[in-house]
Amino acid sequence: MVTVAARGGRKVSVAGMAAYRPGHRSRLIYRVLAHRGRKSDPKGFGEDHFAALLDAAHQQLGGPIILVWDGLPAHRSARMRRLTAARRWLRVYQLPGYAPELNPTENVWSNLKRGMANLAAGRIDDLIRITKNRLKRMQYQPDLVDGFLAATGLAPPRP
Repeated sequence: MVTVAARGGRKVSVAGMAAYRPGHRSRLIYRVLAHRGRKSDPKGFGEDHFAALLDAAHQQLGGPIILVWDGLPAHRSARMRRLTAARRWLRVYQLPGYAPELNPTENVWSNLKRGMANLAAGRIDDLIRITKNRLKRMQYQPDLVDGFLAATGLAPPRP
């Protein structure tokens, strides 16, 4: 038996993107959000969170971004369309309705979840720390990030 100190209503959400740029190593850029059960806490990523992630990616990558997005409602909302339209360095393409096999980031989440399958974190802070640690490990493996794209049948851009 494993004793877990966490109470219900707490969760960790992760948003991220796999970034591919000709002549550069592939990158994984992510943000982690904790919902600690308080009414004032966001339960997941909203438009402002996604916009902040895009701004951080733009700053890290140092150039324009072509974003291929899945059909998450927050990605398709009118507010998100306004936020993305205001970013001249961003071009957005929408994946078909349900196409996880075309989305390399789905492979990131699959790899992360598989690596945490038998984990019994005692507290939400432990889960956050472990999640960030596993994602940071992935960040330092550009061949793994390339593999996430290759699993979709595509290849990273070449110089």
